[in-house]
Amino acid sequence: MSKKGENIYKRKDGRWEARYIRGYDFSGRARYVSCYGRTYREAREKLNAAKAALLQGNLPAPGSRKRFGTYCDEWLCLNKTRFKESTYEKYETALEKHIKPGLGGCAVSALSTALVGRFGQELLDDGLSPKTVRDILTVVHAVLAYTQTQEPGLHPVKVVYPKENRREMRVLSRDEQRRLTAYLLTDMDECKFGVLLALLTGLRVGEVCALKWGDISLAERTLTVSSTMLRLKDYDASAPQKTKIVLTDPKTSTSVRVIPLTDYATKLCRRFRVSDPDAFLLTGESGRYVEPRTLQYRLGKYAADCGLAGVHFHVLRHTFATRCVEVGFEIKSLSEILGHTSPKFTLERYVHSSMELKRTNMDKLSAVGC
Repeated sequence: MSKKGENIYKRKDGRWEARYIRGYDFSGRARYVSCYGRTYREAREKLNAAKAALLQGNLPAPGSRKRFGTYCDEWLCLNKTRFKESTYEKYETALEKHIKPGLGGCAVSALSTALVGRFGQELLDDGLSPKTVRDILTVVHAVLAYTQTQEPGLHPVKVVYPKENRREMRVLSRDEQRRLTAYLLTDMDECKFGVLLALLTGLRVGEVCALKWGDISLAERTLTVSSTMLRLKDYDASAPQKTKIVLTDPKTSTSVRVIPLTDYATKLCRRFRVSDPDAFLLTGESGRYVEPRTLQYRLGKYAADCGLAGVHFHVLRHTFATRCVEVGFEIKSLSEILGHTSPKFTLERYVHSSMELKRTNMDKLSAVGC
C-alpha cells in the first residue's frame, strides 16, 4: 500500500517501486517510468531525483528517455545565429504553437513514422493548410536529424509530407488591371503610387515598403531591391511593444536585384521624387514609413472601391508575371526580375495563361485550317 498522494509501493519481491510520469504519447496517455529501492526512503529519493532531472530536461537514464521537446529547444538555440531573424521567429512559432504541444512530451525513443504521420494529420484536421503543415513537418524533420546526431542508436523516423493541392492564383484580367490603374491614377498619393509601381515591377509588399528614393536611378531608369520590411516579434522584455518593424535582407540572395523601369514607370517616379535619398518611397520622408500590413489594408480598400474581390499584393505580382508572358517575355529575364532562384520556379508558380492568351493561341490554328 502506498502512502496517500504518492505512487510508491512495496513489491512482492520485497523491493520498493516508485512510478512517475515521464511524458505523454500522441494520444495523450501517460508514459510511466519506475525507480526501485531496497527501502521506501531509497525509492522516494530516486523518484525525487528523477522528477527534478525530468523538469530540467536532463534525464540521465539510458535508452533515449530524453523528451523530444528538449531537443527542439536545443536545436533552435544552437542554430539561432544561422537563421535570419524572420526565419528564427517562424521556426520558434512552429515549435511553440504546434510541435512541442503535439510531440514535445514524447521520449525520443517513442517517436515513429506513424506517430509523426498522425501528428501531421491532426494538424490538417485542425484546419491548417497542407502548405503550413509541410512547413511545420520540415522543422520536425530538422529536429529529428539533430536528435539522431545526439543519440545515434535511435531508429530513423521518416517524415511523410501531405500533398499540397495548389489553387490557381488570382490574376487580374486586362480589364480589371485597367480599372485598378485608372483608380490609382485618380488623386494619386504616395501609397497609390507604390501600389501601381508594384503592379508595374512585380515587387513584394515588404520590398515596396522598404524602398527609398536612393534605390531609384532616374538617369539609368532602374530600381534596386536591396532590403525588405517586416514586422517581427520583439524578444526584448523591456520593449514597450511585443513586435517591431525591421529592415532586413530580402527573402533570398537572388531577391537582391536591379529592375529596369519602363518609360511609364520612370515618369511616375519623376512625379513623386524627393531629393532626400533616405526618404521612403511611400511617405517622402526618412523618419516615417508605411508598414506592410497597412499597405495591404489600403490595397484591399482600393480593390473594393473598384469592385475587385480577392486582391492582395501577391495578386499584383502574379498579374505582372502574366502580362510579361503575354508579351513574350524571356523566362530567365522574368525570373531574375521577380527575384526567383530559378526559371523553373517561375514557370511552375508564376506563369498563368490568361483567357486572352489562350484565345490568341487557339486562333493560330486558323492558319492551318482548324
